[in-house]
This record gives sequence, C-alpha cells and structure tokens, in this order.
Amino acid sequence: MEPVGDLDSRQQALKPIQTKRLAAREVEGDGKKPEDIKEEEEGEALSPVGRIFHETCFNVYVIAIAGFKIRINVDVVKANLEHTLLKHPRFSSLQVKDVKKDGGMKWVPTKVDLDKHIIIPSLHHTISSPDKMVEDYISNLSKTYIDYSKPLWELHILNIKTSDAESVAVFRIHHSLGDGMSLMSLVLSCSRQISNPKALPTLPAKKTSNPDPVNSGRIWWTIRLVWNTIIDVLMFLATTLFLKDTMTPLSNGWKKGGGHVPRRFVYRTVSLDDIKLIKNGMKTTINDVVMGVSLAGLSRYLNRRYGETKEDKGATQKKNNLPKNIRLRATLMMNIRPSPGLHVAAFLYHRVMNHTTMCFSNVVGPMEEIGFYGHPMAFLAPSVYGQPQGLMIHFQSYINKMTFILSVDEEIIPDPNRLCDDLEESLKFIKDVVIARGLV
Repeated sequence: MEPVGDLDSRQQALKPIQTKRLAAREVEGDGKKPEDIKEEEEGEALSPVGRIFHETCFNVYVIAIAGFKIRINVDVVKANLEHTLLKHPRFSSLQVKDVKKDGGMKWVPTKVDLDKHIIIPSLHHTISSPDKMVEDYISNLSKTYIDYSKPLWELHILNIKTSDAESVAVFRIHHSLGDGMSLMSLVLSCSRQISNPKALPTLPAKKTSNPDPVNSGRIWWTIRLVWNTIIDVLMFLATTLFLKDTMTPLSNGWKKGGGHVPRRFVYRTVSLDDIKLIKNGMKTTINDVVMGVSLAGLSRYLNRRYGETKEDKGATQKKNNLPKNIRLRATLMMNIRPSPGLHVAAFLYHRVMNHTTMCFSNVVGPMEEIGFYGHPMAFLAPSVYGQPQGLMIHFQSYINKMTFILSVDEEIIPDPNRLCDDLEESLKFIKDVVIARGLV
C-alpha cells in the first residue's frame, strides 16, 4: 500500500465518472427531465460534514482494532461482506469531484473488488514480540491514505496471536463515510450474539430524565442550564478567536510545525464493574467517571514530565511539579446543524482544535459477547488519525470491560504506554478511595 499524496492534487486529478443506470425508470408524468434523472442516478453529493473531512487541514480516518478469540477465516469474512457491508451505498461507492456543479464531491456507485479492500500481510509467527509488531503495523497505516480509485475503506486481517487475542482485524475507514456511532452501528449489524447467533447485539438503554423541569420543580436547574450554555458559547467564540490552552508537554506547540503526522495507537482494558462501582458510590455517571479518570491520569503524566524537565532529577519525586492555573481542554465534535457552510465550518473545526490540547470520545458498545461473522470478539478498540491535536483518548465499552485507546503523535508523547499506566493507576486509586470512605 502506498501513500496517495497531497489531497488537493488527488482531488484535482479526479474525473467525472460515467455510470450505467442501475435500473430502467419510467419518466412519463413525473415532471423531471431525462438529464435531471441521469444526474440523480449518478450519485448524491457528500454532506457538508463529509466534505469537511476531506479538507487538507482535516483529512480524518477511523481506525477500529478488533481482537478475536479464534483465527480469522478469510473466506468466511469475504462471503459475508458481500451480503452485508457491500449492501451499504457508502461502502460500495466512489467519492469523486462533481465538475458540473461547485466542484464538490459526490457518491458514485461502483462494483467493489473485495481483493482490493481485504489486506492480508505476510506475517512471521516466530516474531519475538507479536504485540509490538501489531502495534507498529497499525501505526504505519496512519502514514498512508486510501486510494480514491476505490471506496474509502479497508479491512486488514492479522492472523497472529497476541497477548489478548488469537487474531486481530483492523478496519480503516475514511471519516466521511460516517461518524463514530453510525459506523459502530454498521459494524454491530454485521455481528451476532454468541449466546444467540440469530440475535443482534444490544446496547445499554439510555435513561431519560423528566422532560418537564418546570412541573418537576427543576426551575433552578433550567436557569443553570441556560446560563452554562451562554458561557459555553462565549468560550467557544473566544477559543476560535484567541483563547489558547496552556503550553504543556501534551501540546502541539512543544514541537515545530504541526499538521498531519503518523500516529501510534495503544490501548488498555480495565473492568467496567470498577467504573460502575465508582459511579454508584459517587452518584454520578459513567461519562463523569471516565472524564475524572482521564483528568487524574493526565495530571500524573504531566507531573512526571514536568519533573523530568527540571535540573534536579530528583524533582520527579516531589508531590506536585505542576505549574499553577493550567488550561487544558478537550474537544468533542458534534454535528448540530444540517447544512453548515463548508469552508467556514472547516476553519472553525481546525481553529478550535489548534487552540485546545486533545480530543475525547466515549462510545457505548454491546452488553453481551458478540461474534463477527462467527468469530467471537475479545475486544474492540476504535480511534482516529488525521486530527491536528497530538493526543486523543477514546473510551469503548464491551460486555463488562472498558478499553481506553490513545492516539498519539510520538514526537509529543514519546511514551504512550506510560500514559496508559497512569490512566489505569488513577482508576484503581479512585476506586480504592471510594471503598475506603464507605461510599459503596
């Protein structure tokens, strides 16, 4: 697989594709001209958000790492993909420039050659460190693009035993094909429960609060909500214009340049029951717990890094090496408008990300063990690359486990596994405190 090169040059080289009509259509009485019908059949335009993910400053890919309890049967996977994933229009369409209109991109149906999408590298099973080899392989994917001559997705199958799986599959999908939840839903639709092979996976039901805060006596809660919303809007505008995070060892500013650089992906799996124990003891939510664990883990990591930069090497043993009043914020992308202006929106996304330190994401997974085309799944670890920030933390639940995944720029965070240790130790520390104080 080779890098495709600069995005602008790739898009400029794209030519209009003439496609055959998928089916004959009766046009009498529908009020449409034949040329209008032909244009519809050639494909619809990408959504504004999808087009943002093609901007040169924001060319983002999703990486989903899945470990399995058995070796992957490639023939079984290919046979099932024909009847599931390839039925989805976005996974069986090209993205091309629409030269007839504004030069934007559109979906054009095409015939998919699975041999170009399923990559099976040659692996030596006598490798001394399979975990490191798999980690390096996945990180190397972030150095390349998917060729625009085919639908923008790939499945890499690594039939090699690691410390936590008998085999590993890596989905690489351009983010313009969907957001995290939609892609998760699509993957789960290709899976079935191990205990009931005919049943689809189930996700935890979202608990809803009383929708009428006035009649339920929550007027003060509503006032606070409005006030905090106003403050958040003002903070967003300030961040876009001038407000930057404090320069720390986690910031892009600690290295020269920026832009898209190779990433390293590391992950660690902990007990979801431990997180629920803290949630119940502190009467909060799982989201609050993982955010608290992230803050504690980052504090431990930064404390050590600041100590290492001091002349006195023993400073790392001090209780607190952190400077006062650090501003360290994370961004979470959400599409709240159906048709935002493309180049205004792309500018805002990139501006906000360059003025903040990291990205954060938390996706809910299935509550029972699932199989992907009959292959029992051991873990699921999704992440992304292509964003300008040097760090992304992603939390993914699965059965009674929670996996946190780090996507890092190694020039900024050269020791991502140490940061994994800090997150895991922070979870244990918070759990021990909750138990010691008798909150559970």
